[in-house]
Amino acid sequence: MTKKKKRKAAPPKPRVHEDLRGFEVSIDNFGELTSNMPIEKINTFLNENVADKKLAERNDYPVLKSGKKRKTK
Repeated sequence: MTKKKKRKAAPPKPRVHEDLRGFEVSIDNFGELTSNMPIEKINTFLNENVADKKLAERNDYPVLKSGKKRKTK
């Protein structure tokens, strides 16, 4: 009788935001990041959903985050 080898289960996929479903990143042989989603879409998502710690102390941060043009004096 031969012993059956147990297969390791594939690790579960992480939970992601619905706007980023299907997003995958890999590193090629030259050390470059490659992804299946355009960088513009990723940047738009990050601008909408992630607070910028460096800009949080500014008085006009809510205006910058909303995307409206600020008043110039």
